[in-house]
Amino acid sequence: MAMEVTQVLLSAQAVDSTVRKHAEETLKQFQEQNLPGFLLSLSAELASEEKPVDSRKLAGLILKNALDAKEQHRKYELVQRWLSLDVAVKSQIKACLLQILSSTVTDARSTASQVIAKVAGIELPQKQWPELIGSLLSNVHQVPPHVKQATLETLGYMCEEVGPEVVEQDQVNKILTAVVQGMNANEGNIEVRLAATRALYNALGFAQANFSNDMERDYIMRVVCEATLSPDLKIRQAAYECLVSIGSTYYEKLAPYIQDIFNITSKAVREDEEPVALQAIEFWSSICDEEIDILEEYGGDFTADSDVPCYYFIKQALPALVPMLLETLLKQEEDQDQDEGAWNLAMAGGTCLGLVARTVGDDIVPLVMPFIEENITKADWRQREGATYAFGSILEGPSPDKLTPIVNVALNFMLTALTKDPSSHVKDTTAWTLGRIFEFLHGSTIETPIITPANCQQIITVLLQSMNDAPNVAEKACGALYFLAQGYEDVGSTSPLTPFFQEIVRSLLNVTHREDAGESRLRTAAYETLNEVVRCSTEETARLVLELVQVIMTELHKTLEAQKLSSDEREKQSELQGLLCGSATVHEEAMLSIGALAYATGPNFAKYMQDFYKYLEMGLQNFEEYQVCAVTVGVVGDICRALEDKILPYCDGIMTQLLKDLSSNQLHRSVKPPIFSCFGDIALAIGENFEKYLMYAMPMLQSAAELSAHTSGVDDEMIEYTNLLRNGILEAYSGIFQGFKNSPKTQLLIPYAPHILQFLDSIYMEKDMDDVVMKTAIGVLGDLADTLGSNAGSLIQQSLSSKDFLNECLSSDDHLIKESAEWARLAISRAISV
Repeated sequence: MAMEVTQVLLSAQAVDSTVRKHAEETLKQFQEQNLPGFLLSLSAELASEEKPVDSRKLAGLILKNALDAKEQHRKYELVQRWLSLDVAVKSQIKACLLQILSSTVTDARSTASQVIAKVAGIELPQKQWPELIGSLLSNVHQVPPHVKQATLETLGYMCEEVGPEVVEQDQVNKILTAVVQGMNANEGNIEVRLAATRALYNALGFAQANFSNDMERDYIMRVVCEATLSPDLKIRQAAYECLVSIGSTYYEKLAPYIQDIFNITSKAVREDEEPVALQAIEFWSSICDEEIDILEEYGGDFTADSDVPCYYFIKQALPALVPMLLETLLKQEEDQDQDEGAWNLAMAGGTCLGLVARTVGDDIVPLVMPFIEENITKADWRQREGATYAFGSILEGPSPDKLTPIVNVALNFMLTALTKDPSSHVKDTTAWTLGRIFEFLHGSTIETPIITPANCQQIITVLLQSMNDAPNVAEKACGALYFLAQGYEDVGSTSPLTPFFQEIVRSLLNVTHREDAGESRLRTAAYETLNEVVRCSTEETARLVLELVQVIMTELHKTLEAQKLSSDEREKQSELQGLLCGSATVHEEAMLSIGALAYATGPNFAKYMQDFYKYLEMGLQNFEEYQVCAVTVGVVGDICRALEDKILPYCDGIMTQLLKDLSSNQLHRSVKPPIFSCFGDIALAIGENFEKYLMYAMPMLQSAAELSAHTSGVDDEMIEYTNLLRNGILEAYSGIFQGFKNSPKTQLLIPYAPHILQFLDSIYMEKDMDDVVMKTAIGVLGDLADTLGSNAGSLIQQSLSSKDFLNECLSSDDHLIKESAEWARLAISRAISV
């Protein structure tokens, strides 16, 4: 059945696109016409030592992609396809793959390791290929080091692919024994030791029982700590990655080792190469994350027999940990503020310091203040920037009482630094720190205001002036202004920003027109800030907000013209893409501005609707750039809330486009939940006029509901998406029921009620709703009762779980869920008593 594929695989990597496309087409046809033969040919190619490395690597890659995909439903199809193949074919492929682990070609071994793991991920949960782990373990005792290395690598990948529940404990013990032996210092071969250390990282999730046994745990910890001292950089780095994972997976078992870990990590941070030092800091960041979670969940009040004790490792380590982190702040790189993806010792140290501040609160302040005071005025920019970074890092965690007096002293100094410091680095970090001050220490909940009538004008003047600085500084200044505006969100009818409103808006619009606004996310930041300033504005500036609508419409018009213009000049492809990406985000941000403006102007927005509608329609049609589409859908919701029934004349067009988007198989899945929510917004706005859309919208909601009801056996990311989808569907139902309330047409909804109750039953039974869905779901139960009255009463009484669901929500700790449930209980009791 196998066929000679070497030449086709080499041609598929050719420089000449005609040759390449022809080869890709040949492979595609072979796969479609004879899948078993295709997979056998690929495994034979990968296994053959005479073949060129390039064709073997590609054969392995295609084989791997035939077993797995990122998209959940595609992955499911591929798994089913493999399981339904003839057993003899699968056995032949698997035998081939295992044989490749002895190949002398590194790339072939490594590719085979990954493919074996993918097959294991499909077959082991189905109780197939039971001999796999045994045959891999017998390989570990092979003499040639390269076979040992490949086998350990395979075991590592396999642990990544299958869940701990799939492998029997005695096999887990054998895997861990093999891996830990391979890590041992007396293992002479560096490649073997590295593969073993990386494999342990993936196997840690399987080691629950082993970490509960003192002797086994001590042994594993000793081997990991010894590996952090290996002469080989990659082994040291991999060993620290294991430590980081142990820190978060087995936090409650760390107490006996924490002092030793502190000693080796602090030595690594001070003396080792950057990749290792970064992981050593990451260990302490992960301990902070654990303790922050525990303290948040339990609110800091532990009884002696608490199930999840907090060991206060960070609090105990403070006197030594903080000085170590402060030292790293002075190890900046020259151009780190220009590079968005930069990550280095100073940034890792500052991030960890911020987590420490959130873990221990006030206790960190006296440990950091002397460093700030000593360095903030030094001649070397590194010392000034490090001091500023230290200050910005500790602003979240400690109490306002502790921080406000310090900030009041520092504010003036920082405003001066932002305009006058010769170093762009220092300005960048100063603007960031000001943003953090306004984010955490300014707003209606803070007793002592930091921004007063005396300094408000100076602060705004400095921030607007900094918007003309280098893009990275200007972007941080926009961010600071964003939080400044946000802090005045609840001020009532007069805002301290009113006198400056016009000047702020003009400055932000100027920023969006800067030649270099594409750098450092500057244009996006300016639009985000503009939206926030508008959102937090008061009645006093309503007239100015209306004028702004026209300005933003013109901006939208320009970006869309730019898109049209460039599509005719396809040969300028590379420039064009730069422009399009730029203009896609501008389009997105300008759309968001319109949403914010509609929110701020309310029914007055109606006079712009005719002009704006064409942009709205273009945004809804643009599902290739799904972010633009998603944002536009959100803006429809804003406009519905602003215009209420005045949106009616535009609803046919909007609903047609939304239904079209949902039926397209090219629509990105993330846009579906907001489209469903949008149905609810439209129904709420136009009430019983939604009648003509019911026959289209309801079947779509029903089929999506069925899909999202059952999630068994999927990963966390999929559960998260499913919850977004459920929430969108429920928001649609909620809007539709509320929209029809008190109308003679409510009886049109009665036929849909049983399906909705069945949906609520099934998601309750699945037990994987998040709090947001729970609140919306119990709300829908209430809406159903409230709108349909006695027609719903008997259905709700027959429903399998609505009583249990209601009781669970009534006793929830989340006050929003509880409130919704109280209301639902009232509505249901009215419906039942009628």
